[in-house]
Amino acid sequence: MSFGVASPRSGSAKAGADTMEELTVEELRAKYGTGLDVESDENMLLSMGPQHPSTHGVLRLLLELDGETVVNLAPDIGFLHTGIEKNMEAKTYTKALVMTDRTDYLAPLSNNLVYLLALEKLLGIEAPPRAQAIRVILTELTRLNSHLVWLGTHALDLAAMSVFLYCFREREYLLDVFEMCSGQRMMTSYFRPGGVWRDVPPEFEPAVRQFLEFFPARIEDYEALLRDNPIWLERTKDVGVISADDAVDWGLTGPALRGSGVALDIRKVMPYSGYDQYEFDVPTRTEGDVYARYACRMDEMRESLRIVRQALDKLPEGPVLADDRKVVPPPRAELGRSMEAVIHHFKLWTEGFSAPEAYVYQAIESPRGEVGCYLRGNGGPKPGRVHFRTPSYVNLACLPFVARGSFVADLVAIIGSIDIVLGEIDR
Repeated sequence: MSFGVASPRSGSAKAGADTMEELTVEELRAKYGTGLDVESDENMLLSMGPQHPSTHGVLRLLLELDGETVVNLAPDIGFLHTGIEKNMEAKTYTKALVMTDRTDYLAPLSNNLVYLLALEKLLGIEAPPRAQAIRVILTELTRLNSHLVWLGTHALDLAAMSVFLYCFREREYLLDVFEMCSGQRMMTSYFRPGGVWRDVPPEFEPAVRQFLEFFPARIEDYEALLRDNPIWLERTKDVGVISADDAVDWGLTGPALRGSGVALDIRKVMPYSGYDQYEFDVPTRTEGDVYARYACRMDEMRESLRIVRQALDKLPEGPVLADDRKVVPPPRAELGRSMEAVIHHFKLWTEGFSAPEAYVYQAIESPRGEVGCYLRGNGGPKPGRVHFRTPSYVNLACLPFVARGSFVADLVAIIGSIDIVLGEIDR
């Protein structure tokens, strides 16, 4: 039996339609290397993506279908070809920082943070208290920013358009806050080795406190649109169920794990950047379905607001960069009166600083789960090895297991509930 399958590397939907091929199962496997263990020649093979909008990036899924039921599934990744980890090894430690923004491009400050915490561990330095508090505030706002994109697009996938518009309205406010601090809305590179680029401006605290005032009511608005919506409930309840044991066995983290009842949060079990100073809960659900993962993220947004409020109230005075002249450039004010400061500044930005011959691993809680950075120094100004443990890559691995037996229409909901970002996967 042969199957009509669109070419997976066509440049557009029309190009895919123009390149339909009649292939046997054996020819399909030989040509595209899918790795799909086809159970029956009587089933249909369907290529979903990589241009499909509901795969949330250039992800291709090869499906084996019995009618509308998913019998088997194989993710096909690698369409971005970024090579970020290898490219970072060709840059100095500071210059490599900008690439971390481009992995999880919905939570760039989280990636800044995990890389810099690993680098600071390697160098044996620590950011001052004020810089740590600023990092906490901005990474929690980044979590909110990421969850807003997830909620808006996830709801849009399931035909709830109003939620998408409201979520992006609030996200614009957060992007304005990021721009206020760094000059950039998304790829900020605001965190730097030893602290942050510069202190937050005077208007930062009033803007964040205003957000803390109006955003809780906006969360209630989102839930009012979805909580009792029969279409939303039908598409999310008892769909894509993952038990707690299966979630642990597959290595899931973040809301994908906590939605199955496992209260694991890196901010609690391995605190970093002073998270042990703040009171917050770890929301969990026991149902393990798409709705449970949605409910966890909604509660997480409320907990992020708690953390931001506490960090603002405790925001200490003081410097925002460590006092380590081997790593931190001299203050701008010194450049106009000290030739030594100019030389020091020039050498740091051209040659970089050296890190010892050692290796470290640092993990943090990103919006999608545990993101870790393995960093190895070789005694020079460039890293010998950089590798990220990204939650999108690990969480995606369970998709064939979770989707088996579901309807094709349920795949959209399941993928959205895992909340993958392809920049993290194809790095």
